[in-house]
Amino acid sequence: MRVDLNPSNRPVYRFDVYRVDSSTRRVFGPDDEVIPLMPKAYEILLYLVTNSGRVIEKDELMTAVWPDTAVEENNLTQNISAIRRALGERLRENRFIATVPGRGYEFVAQVTVEEYPLEPPESDHDENNEDHGSGKVSPRSPSATPGIYRRGAIALAAVLVIGLASIGFFFWNKGGDQTGARISSLAVLPFKPLVAGSRDEAFEMGIADTLIRKLSGEQLNVRPLTSVRRFASPEQDSADAGRQLGVEAVLDGAIMIVDGRVRVSAELIRVSDGRRLWTGQFDDDLTDIFKVQDSISERVASALRISLADRSKLPSTVSVEAYQLYMKGELHAKRLILPELQKGIAFYEQAIAADPSYALAYVGLANAYRSMVLTNDASPHEMMPKARSVASRSVEIDSNLAEAWTALAISEFWYEWNWNAAEEHLRRALELDPRNPPTHASYAHLLSNLGRHDEALGSIKRALELDPSNPLLNAMEGQILCLAGRQSESTNRLRATIDLDPNFWLPHLFISRNYIIDQNWDAAIASATRAKDMTNGNSEATATIGYALALSGRKDEAREVLSYLLSPSLSTPTPSYSTAIIYLGLGDRERAMEALEAAYQQRYPLLVFLKVEPKWNDLRSEPRFIKLMERMKF
Repeated sequence: MRVDLNPSNRPVYRFDVYRVDSSTRRVFGPDDEVIPLMPKAYEILLYLVTNSGRVIEKDELMTAVWPDTAVEENNLTQNISAIRRALGERLRENRFIATVPGRGYEFVAQVTVEEYPLEPPESDHDENNEDHGSGKVSPRSPSATPGIYRRGAIALAAVLVIGLASIGFFFWNKGGDQTGARISSLAVLPFKPLVAGSRDEAFEMGIADTLIRKLSGEQLNVRPLTSVRRFASPEQDSADAGRQLGVEAVLDGAIMIVDGRVRVSAELIRVSDGRRLWTGQFDDDLTDIFKVQDSISERVASALRISLADRSKLPSTVSVEAYQLYMKGELHAKRLILPELQKGIAFYEQAIAADPSYALAYVGLANAYRSMVLTNDASPHEMMPKARSVASRSVEIDSNLAEAWTALAISEFWYEWNWNAAEEHLRRALELDPRNPPTHASYAHLLSNLGRHDEALGSIKRALELDPSNPLLNAMEGQILCLAGRQSESTNRLRATIDLDPNFWLPHLFISRNYIIDQNWDAAIASATRAKDMTNGNSEATATIGYALALSGRKDEAREVLSYLLSPSLSTPTPSYSTAIIYLGLGDRERAMEALEAAYQQRYPLLVFLKVEPKWNDLRSEPRFIKLMERMKF
């Protein structure tokens, strides 16, 4: 039997700390906070609540909510997930909605019904009032009553803020943390869509990135975006993500953008027991998204009893358009494969066009240009000068931006081979932001390639203290250990990194180097092949296969790999550095040196490994190799 979704008596349905008010078609949570739901999600919840205690077949539910409309079951599933997130129901918890496999859903919480609302429906003016105490941010109605009513509202809001802050502090000390210890580590997860079909991943990631920057500091270790971005699935359990990231608390949230407005709900969850430490609702014009981000960060900082980061040290833009374009660039460019990098570059360029003073967009562009060379074999002469130019521009715009100095240092390191300048820039970046894991990792890379292994291991250890579950940092530690001659430790670290993220290609490539040193040829070839397949043919990984084949005595197969890399039919010419590796494995020292000379003329970035890479030990007594090292300024 179909239940009327808009009954004439307009009852209120209560369950747990929530109430569904059919007179206003809104859902309220603790302290009368509005729980934002899309219309269809609201109708599904209302139908389930009015039929609590019985299993609702999927067909029945879809017919009730989408009458006379053919919809896919996926629409229902996505809306159920949105409802669960909005109500704070964790994965497989089934506190409110239980899935009945093969049939449908059952609302299992105890529901009480009040035939009439406890209060009259809110008017449009009421809905547009600001409620700072509950964490809601709404624009004022143009027709809002001025004068004494506004002053009274402000006074009342002030009282509410003070009162709620006192209550929050009491509960924080009373029931929030019995040990009295403060939260010292936090992960801000990518915000989720209230309805999966309408998601905007760049915007969701952007809110998380901004909050990470605002909340990071000496008082709180906040995991960077590079670590949390893999937890963007709408079905992700917050506490489980927190455990994997090794943090004490997680800030999770959901967003909805409708008709130029943005609605955000957020909650702070303690990982150890899943307890909510704070929740908030925010509603504003999309053009005021920065105000919403400020409000969330301020309330989370208050709940955690920490100070926010110095605003003068935060990268910023006043353009919402530039901000959104930048985050789209980050979303695509960080995937590192060629088509995605090209999309990322286009978005960064659009962000710069929208706001030419947006320093962070120049940093993103510099990193993308460099990745075109390092992971996709683009021409160093074409891309690396561009990377250095836009990195320099970012420093000119904002000399207090650590990421800008890091980007400039990396260009000096990989292309200019100006070791002193690279180190000077990295030290400046660390002065500005001593808690930046990528900067510590870049410094470790430089120190390792200069042969300063103990310093390098200290620097990468610091990066991992700040971001322990980052696969790239773990892989880098494995590589640095290998180049320091500590192969056993390196192998263990790289195996653990592969377990951490089996789909990340770098540890597979790095561990092949260890297997070659151990003369475990089959394992070396298998690992390098895995890296090649995962990158759609990275030339260094392919060359490593040929090198291992040659050293294992399978020289004909190694020559086949070499012929493939030299084939003119390849869309991108193979860097001479990669062919030098196979020539060396085949014992052709003359051609290996010729290829290295050609790589020098190309200014190929991987030449930075010449000083410490074990495979080049066979050439270190060669006069031409010695001169090459001198020209590299080693």
